[in-house]
Amino acid sequence: MPDRDVDFLLIGGGVAAASCARTLRAEGAGGTILMVGREADPPYERPPLSKDYMAGKIAREDAAYGVPDGVESLTRVSVTKLDTGERVAKLSNKEEVGFGKALIATGANVRRLRVDGSDLDGVHYLRAFANADAIRADAATAERVVLIGGSYIACELAATLTTLGHSCAMLMQEEVTLERHFGPDVGRWVQRRLEERGVEVHGGDELERFEGADGRVTNVVSKGGLELAGGCVVLGTGVAPDTMLARAAGLELGERGGVLCSARLETSVAGIYAAGDVAEYDSPLHGGSAKVEHFEVAVAHGRTAALNMLGGEQEHTEVPYFWSDLGDWATLEYVGVGGGEGVVRGSLDDEQFSVFYVDDGRVVGALSVGGHADLDEARRMIIERAGI
Repeated sequence: MPDRDVDFLLIGGGVAAASCARTLRAEGAGGTILMVGREADPPYERPPLSKDYMAGKIAREDAAYGVPDGVESLTRVSVTKLDTGERVAKLSNKEEVGFGKALIATGANVRRLRVDGSDLDGVHYLRAFANADAIRADAATAERVVLIGGSYIACELAATLTTLGHSCAMLMQEEVTLERHFGPDVGRWVQRRLEERGVEVHGGDELERFEGADGRVTNVVSKGGLELAGGCVVLGTGVAPDTMLARAAGLELGERGGVLCSARLETSVAGIYAAGDVAEYDSPLHGGSAKVEHFEVAVAHGRTAALNMLGGEQEHTEVPYFWSDLGDWATLEYVGVGGGEGVVRGSLDDEQFSVFYVDDGRVVGALSVGGHADLDEARRMIIERAGI
């Protein structure tokens, strides 16, 4: 017999679970709700880690994503075993909890590169507050910060740390920054602005190893033979969904590596849902399987899952949105469901433009710097699957 029973068990301590809890209460759910998260902090927004929090503009509490009154939230506690048949979860604190419905929102783990020297002090990944604190401390004493990767984390940190007065260099496989996400035109625009502010960018190369002295990193060496001195290194190498618990529980996984869900975010076991970085769902907007890893998507997933946990028939049809702040000089905003060929509206030489991404004659996404009306129009066209 379990030690106790709850109506809703939310597995994960991030914004997907917190958004689900908020929606359950807002929609009138009167049962017991238990959130279980392995992190030391209550749910918080991750985007500020590379931006305002890294820059010292906000404190931890300013990034908090509140949990409603009456929702029990356990931190530093994991679900170690999930019995989907008996509806019992075993927790790392030795407690066993019976549940009615559950949400899997276990998030993602950083992809760690196993190269020589990766265990040296001064080599960092950014995923939590403690990581941001350690990076900021090491950057303050390092001659230069070296950022591995050409995507969001590397670009945002380069912008933030440069604003703080630190010398930065980037090493990336891409030819230009953010090319894989937004295409070469936008990538060159971003890279040019980084370089104008003193960031040294090296594209079309790959990390070979780290070198160090007295246990601390001192140099980054690329496969192309480039050597970059740096006493602080941050790897922006992406994340992988944390499906360990779901896999052990027998939940079906998708081809993209996430927990496979219906359009309602219900997993292969009735009454158990998934949301956030871990969810791979049948998306009416994407026209097939979709897996999107961004803060706003996790919040939206939590809402949809909650509505269906309460008996709804709500397909997840919200167009994914995210943004990337590059210091105080540019904010890139994006809505969309896929790639496509970029069509520029306005001029990339100016500080205000939009790029519509077109695939098979219809708009599938849009990026904008200062053009909110264009994003609204793109969102409408994506929902209506409108031709151009």
